[in-house]
Amino acid sequence: MLNIIVLVKQVPDIEKVRFDMETGRIDRSSAPAEINPFDLNALEAALQIKEKLGGFITALSMGPMQAVNSLRDAMARGADDAILLEDRRFAGADTLATSHTLAAAIRKIGSYDIILCGEKTVDGDTGQVGAEVAELLEIPHIYYVSRIVNVSEKSITVVSETEDASYVLESDFPVLVSVTRDVNKPRLPTLKSKMKAMKSQVKIWHAEDLSGFLEPDKTGYAGSPTSVQKVVVQGEKTRQGRVYRQVEEGLAELIRLFESKGLI
Repeated sequence: MLNIIVLVKQVPDIEKVRFDMETGRIDRSSAPAEINPFDLNALEAALQIKEKLGGFITALSMGPMQAVNSLRDAMARGADDAILLEDRRFAGADTLATSHTLAAAIRKIGSYDIILCGEKTVDGDTGQVGAEVAELLEIPHIYYVSRIVNVSEKSITVVSETEDASYVLESDFPVLVSVTRDVNKPRLPTLKSKMKAMKSQVKIWHAEDLSGFLEPDKTGYAGSPTSVQKVVVQGEKTRQGRVYRQVEEGLAELIRLFESKGLI
């Protein structure tokens, strides 16, 4: 039986969320929250591995108490256990501080074979946390996994997609695997599983619970070497139509445009 940890983040609906231009932060209260879509693919990958070989899946997240809802959603989808890292001292964390906190929690969990995560989050879009967690744990990691070829009791074989090539890679356990949305189609929770998850307990770990695993100056705002200086929301480009009353004039403009683009 494999022990699988899935990193889950609660994110706002990115199509509805607003940004605080003064602080450079996302106004998370401006939109409903949900599990990061890429993390749903990671969870589905964990479920498929469990169905094949047996296993125990732990969903792990760092965030405010509201993130309990997303972890219950993860349990409704098949996770066996859920842990939320919640503490004001974790607030303001960049990717490195977040990774230190997650890695500390994984050390406390102790036994694990595979850590799964989505390739990125829709609110940050950095794709850094998974690799940083693996480096802090001193275990190998494989990114941009579009297909899981085979999983055994001791190793995993996957297809990793890069811009210019596809690679078939194999790693012994423990390993961190970051998946793309091409890896699978996440299943939907049933009404019965939702009702069961509502009664399930989500473990809450605070900073004190990670004592001995996490250095206080490595987490939260104090442990974040990067900060957002400015937020710019790009305006959406609209179609720019032109009307020509004379056919010859319109054709001449089209020819000029094609020439400028190197098309003729």
